[in-house]
Amino acid sequence: MFEAVRNNKRIAQIILAILIVPFAFFGMDAYFSDSATGNEVAKVGGSAISAYDFDQALREQQDRLRTNAGGQVDRALLESAELRRVVLDNLINQRVLALYAAENRLVVTPQQLQETIAAVPAFQEEGRFSLQRYENLVRAQGMTPATFEARLAQDVRVQQIVAAVGDGGFVPQASARRFLDAQLEERRVRELRFAAERLGADATVGEEQIVAYYEANPARFERPARLQAEYVVFDRAAIEQKVEIADEAVRAFYDGNPQRFGVPEERQARHILLSLPADAAQAEVDKVMNEAKAIVDALRQDPGKFADLAREKSQDPGSAGNGGDLGFFGRGMMVGAFEDAVFALDKGKIGDPVRSEFGVHIIQVTDIKPSSTRALDEVRSEIVAELRAQEAGRRFAELAEQFANTVYEQPDSLAPAAEAIGLEVRTSDWISRESAPEPFNNERLLNALFGEEATQKGRNTEAIEIGNGTLVSARVKTFEAAQRLPLEQVRSRIVDELRREAGRKQAREQGEATLAALGKGDSAKAQWGEERTLQRGAPGLPAAAMQAVFSASAEPLPAHVGVALAEGDYVIYRIEAVQRPEIAAEDPRIAAVAAQYGQLLAGRDFGAFLTELRQRYEVQINASALQVQQQ
Repeated sequence: MFEAVRNNKRIAQIILAILIVPFAFFGMDAYFSDSATGNEVAKVGGSAISAYDFDQALREQQDRLRTNAGGQVDRALLESAELRRVVLDNLINQRVLALYAAENRLVVTPQQLQETIAAVPAFQEEGRFSLQRYENLVRAQGMTPATFEARLAQDVRVQQIVAAVGDGGFVPQASARRFLDAQLEERRVRELRFAAERLGADATVGEEQIVAYYEANPARFERPARLQAEYVVFDRAAIEQKVEIADEAVRAFYDGNPQRFGVPEERQARHILLSLPADAAQAEVDKVMNEAKAIVDALRQDPGKFADLAREKSQDPGSAGNGGDLGFFGRGMMVGAFEDAVFALDKGKIGDPVRSEFGVHIIQVTDIKPSSTRALDEVRSEIVAELRAQEAGRRFAELAEQFANTVYEQPDSLAPAAEAIGLEVRTSDWISRESAPEPFNNERLLNALFGEEATQKGRNTEAIEIGNGTLVSARVKTFEAAQRLPLEQVRSRIVDELRREAGRKQAREQGEATLAALGKGDSAKAQWGEERTLQRGAPGLPAAAMQAVFSASAEPLPAHVGVALAEGDYVIYRIEAVQRPEIAAEDPRIAAVAAQYGQLLAGRDFGAFLTELRQRYEVQINASALQVQQQ
């Protein structure tokens, strides 16, 4: 099964793309533990998805959308019911796949997991697996290697399922060839265009028409309600700028956290791994241990052969090619028996064989970095930043309540709240619901600002959180209700629109009449355009025109087809010639088309498989709990 995953990575990637929330963030514990931190949002086969799990997945997906959009993403999307439902559906999909994997006892051996990790480009340096880089990256994500590997094992289990489902798709070569034939078909055409703008340019528009159009379309000539606002922004950055950290506090923090600024001892080692299953018979254990002792004896006679012997005999794919070198690592980064042996050896010494869950190791320590402590001057800026953030967080929590209370208790002005905390009262330009710059591009803030309390009674809005711990309160300075613009102000717009309508009507009427005449054998009096070649698989015209040209019968030629385009023009296309490609049976494009079609089939089959699993494991969604989370 693991080989199937490796041999069908592309299909696996296509199907896994269906699951928006990555598996790597949810290990086996997240699939099957029932958290007591919130209400149940759903149950899958009796296993609960808690509100805490859902909120965590939602935050991660929102962060991912912000990152992909460069930070410019509509907050309404991030808070939409549609996104919440997508996140919940994906959590359910992950849970049913995990249940299926557990039910069918899908396993990942240590060797398979090791190979998977070693093959990840992010964990490699100069094309080779780097243990130090791996551990640094994993710890940077707030995980230990053991936690990461447990979660990765679950990911690989799911990929086993994905590969098994994806392998079921079969695309006949004949079908792929017919599709390729159609995509490569070429048609040479000329066009005769009836331009709506030109035909309507001289159309006569009477006063009665203008008035009638104005009265029939009031919404088109309405300027939405708009306002100018005063507002105050209260955020952590405003507090941090005013926090001063004394040297005494920096020294006290440094002295009180020696472990924080200490660099633990690290050792560089290399090893030769001889694989040995955990449940191996004693005879096999004796055989491998004897082989390991023989290698140790040889290396103690000639340590210089270590790298060559590692390349020849080591069964660790991540380090064998690098002479067994594992780089530098500290305590807690390796399996216990191996790590104890490394930290018990002197530099340059070759230890006795050591058995771990991966097999038998022959180890040599090649370098040692003793523990040390970073100097205060080296870490001063780090300490100041942390203390400033801590103090700002404390003050922010205190002042946020004061800010919220002040704008509520003194609703006729923002000045008291601004003066109490040392903030600036700013003034906005014109704002409408349809056009609201930051920080007003927030639905709650806009609703409050355009509400009756603000627009009619002139009161402050409440302190509204707009994200990232930022509070905003605003008040209306100038308000203009929605109003229909006067006829004289929009007269020219109406005239232009009526002429466009007249032009579109004339273009269609003249085009359809000409097309009918051509169908009877008459010739068009107008000038046809230059001949051009179109290919079905490479659109060179609007979609409606491409559909019409390639749907038209090619017998007899020339053939004619007419299309009313979105902008109002009517175009007749004369098909002069049709050329179908000659494709050899061994043409590599057939295989490429079959592969792409296979991916589509795999995605369809996987979707059906998920649907069947959701029925098997009795998915129950607590709609009311989900609604609470949306508020």
